[in-house]
Amino acid sequence: MAASTYSPSQGAERRQRQQQMRRLSIQSDWDRSDGRSFIQCRPAFLRTGAANAASGSAYAEFGTTKVIVSVFGPRESKKAMMYSDIGRLNCNVTFTTFATSLRGQGSDNKEYSAMLHKALEGAVILETFPKTTVDVFALVLESGGSDLPVIISCASLALADAGIMMYDLVSSVSVSCIGKNILIDPTNEEEVCQDGSLVLACMPARNEVTQLTLTGEWSLPKINEAMELCMDACLKLAGIMRSCLKESANLSN
Repeated sequence: MAASTYSPSQGAERRQRQQQMRRLSIQSDWDRSDGRSFIQCRPAFLRTGAANAASGSAYAEFGTTKVIVSVFGPRESKKAMMYSDIGRLNCNVTFTTFATSLRGQGSDNKEYSAMLHKALEGAVILETFPKTTVDVFALVLESGGSDLPVIISCASLALADAGIMMYDLVSSVSVSCIGKNILIDPTNEEEVCQDGSLVLACMPARNEVTQLTLTGEWSLPKINEAMELCMDACLKLAGIMRSCLKESANLSN
């Protein structure tokens, strides 16, 4: 499908600008390098069926961040594992050697793998595949900022493509706090100079947060503002994800 832009609603934008003005937080001499406003997300390109050998797969491109996710299973759990009447979800995140500016640094990212599992496990209906395992392999082809939210959203799309039963799609968005400004969907350059970050993953249709990660120093009003922006953007992104699945289904039919 064609790249789609998504941003929080105009009401959220207006409220954020009013709050920023009250705090005298807008820096008139500073602009984002890609020309976006502080609460404008990068164009999102999504496609399913990116890996033919997998049960389901998806490719996501958000700005210069590029991720491909393959899903395998459900398949019988290894004999060494203890019996379980619910399914198991395994997640692994890997960066290619050319994903970052530091060449040759590609490796498994255990922290991202654990966070991906946490974001998805609440959405997958594990009871529908007892004694079996679903493996999710995410490969970051290019790291351009906001990598984890892109990985989570792409993985959710790949699970849906594989026919894995879920309560809802999981979409994810992050914000960076730089000075008194809040920037949504930050790039690598913006993440380097951030004072704090907030990553939110949720099931928009159920209005449930599956993961919230906060780093740096935040005031309670800023956290509320950042969460409101992320929830609104996640709702818009989920709409794009559903459109991708519908387009894929129409093509297959």
